[in-house]
Formats: sequence, structure tokens, C-alpha cells
Amino acid sequence: MRIVTVLISLGVGGAEKQALAVAERMAKRGHAGKVLVLRPLLPEEWRTTLPTVHLDMRKSPLSFLLSILRARRFLRDFKPDVVHSHSFHANIFARVLKIATPSIRVVSTVHNVYEGGWLRMLAYRVTDPLSRRTAAVSQAASTRFIQLKAIPARKSLVVHNGIDLTEFTPDADRRAATRSAMNAGARFVWFTAGRLVPAKDFPNLIEAFRQVLTEFPETELWIAGAPPDAKVIRHDDGKTSFVWLTAITSRMRDHVRWLGLRRDVPALLDAADAFVLGSAWEGMPLAVGEAMAMGKPVVATDAGGVREFVGDAGALVAARNSQALAAAMLAMMRRSREERAHLGHAARNRIQEQFSLDATVDAWEELYKRVVANS
Repeated sequence: MRIVTVLISLGVGGAEKQALAVAERMAKRGHAGKVLVLRPLLPEEWRTTLPTVHLDMRKSPLSFLLSILRARRFLRDFKPDVVHSHSFHANIFARVLKIATPSIRVVSTVHNVYEGGWLRMLAYRVTDPLSRRTAAVSQAASTRFIQLKAIPARKSLVVHNGIDLTEFTPDADRRAATRSAMNAGARFVWFTAGRLVPAKDFPNLIEAFRQVLTEFPETELWIAGAPPDAKVIRHDDGKTSFVWLTAITSRMRDHVRWLGLRRDVPALLDAADAFVLGSAWEGMPLAVGEAMAMGKPVVATDAGGVREFVGDAGALVAARNSQALAAAMLAMMRRSREERAHLGHAARNRIQEQFSLDATVDAWEELYKRVVANS
């Protein structure tokens, strides 16, 4: 089959990473694949081995029209069997592109329980006839979009995010080397990863970690993905904001490491003692699955599809509740090393049995075949 993957950008988010991983696995299985990206090149992007076209689309009606025309020429040359789009803007773009190129078969994917307000949900509903199927990466996301009538139940399905178990495999030697390079010493290290966006609710995590430090001062929190000089604070009125350079107190500054974009996440997970997620909302966060594959005990907010990943192989707490998150983190730290290792082993087994990348690619490949066969 000939498959086009449509993305908003190649920015370092979980949706982009998963879409590229699936597309590249499809290419290894003998399918012809290309990537169509709406936005211009970014300073930091996921790398891909697939041929990629950037439409350089800007926020103007004229730019949108020109991008549609350019994409139409691209599709006419490549003649894809399936056009698979990811997240709101790419999904709507691909559906409008269907009007300009009626022969294409569009498959849409929702990567979060929240992709915008009622106008976006209306846009999904109005353009639904232009897409053959709309998949969600978690049952939580699928259920919510059906309830909002953005996706009809008869056209919806769930294809969970998958984890590459060859990339995310524990290595004791790498753990020792990374801890040494990071000067972690004997400190207990919590690790998390995510972009500096409201969904990740870093203020919730930072406040929880502040509470953890009062009982376990020999603890560090490593944050990968957010800019290394970024800080977040919660104001007295409950509102949150992202602040630069001075937001964290000098005491916490010695314990919170903002690592920026890192391409050595498996090594950092090896070095960590546990993984924590403080998100307000989610789809099916890859970072949680990757941590589980690395055999790390997980403490996370019960947001979106997190529960589907974690099951009983970790601790879940309510979102936007820093006290509950701190309590769960403290409870995990009070466990013996053997108990945490047992929980981490169960987590890796769960990923192997239910959420491998190969299983996810199998599901997408089967869907593509059905879409082509039902033409």
C-alpha cells in the first residue's frame, strides 16, 4: 500500500513520535510511505527516514488555499491508497483535501481527550463524511468524542499507542553510567517528560514535588522536553503561569532539573528510580508507556487514557490535586527497593503483553486494508 501520514508539525510531541514510528514500521513491512507536514520546519523536530514534504502553511486563508493546492499536486503524483491524519488541524486539513481530491481515502486519528472547544467539535461533526474512519488512541478519548457527537460510534475505533520494546529495555550498566554523568549520587530520582503546555500541568507536579522534598530532601525531579530555562508557578488565586529563570525557590532549584529536549530518554529512565506524571488531561501518553517498558514504577494522574496504560502496575490519583500526587509519590518512595522492582517488572510485562509497537502497527495495517478493500 501507499500511505501518506499528515501531521501538523514534526515537533517533539507524543502524537508526532507515535505517528512517525508507525509510518516507519509500515515502510519496513514493504509499504510505500511519505509524510505531509502542514507547518514549516521547526528548530527541534523528530527525525524520520521517510520522504517528507513541508507545506509551510501560515495562519491565513490564502496560505491555507495554497497549501491545499500544493498538497493536491503531491497526492496526484504519489497516488496514495490511504491518507492518515493526526490531531485536529491535520484531520480537518485532510478532510478538506478530500473535497479537492475526491479519490483519496482519509483516516483520522484523535490523540487526546481534549482537542478544543465546541467549534472544533462541530468542525469534526460537519466534516465526518469526508473521513472513512476516526480512531482514538485511548478508549477514554473515543468515549468522550462520541459523547460530544464529534465522532459517530459506528465509525469510531480505538488503536492504542504502542511502545518500541527494543528501544526501551532496561540496562544496568547504562543506569550506572547515566547516574554518574548526571551526578545523581544516592538521591532518589523522579523522572517526567512533556512539553511546556497546559495539559501537562507542571504547576501541579512542581507543587507535589515541593511537598515530597519536605520529607525526603535527598530527592531530585528531572523534567525532559520542556525548555531548560523554563519554570512554572501556581499563584495564590489558583491560576498558573509559565515563568522564566526565577520562579522556583533557590531551595527547589537544586532539586529540579529542566533538561530540555533529550534524545537519550531510555538512558534517563534507566537512571531514574520512578516516573511521575501530573497532567490535567491526556490521550495515551507515550512517556508513561515508555517508563513502564523500562521497568519503572509509575505514579500518575488519572487523566485520559493513563489508566488504560497503567492498569494495576502503578499508582493513579485525581488530576489537579497536588496533595494526592505528593502522597502517592511519598508512598512509592517508602516502599522497599524490592517492592518497587516488582512493580516495575509488572509494568514492563503489561507493555509487552498489551501495548507493543508491533501490535499497534498490526492494528493500523489491518484498518488500512479494510479501508482500501471497502472502496
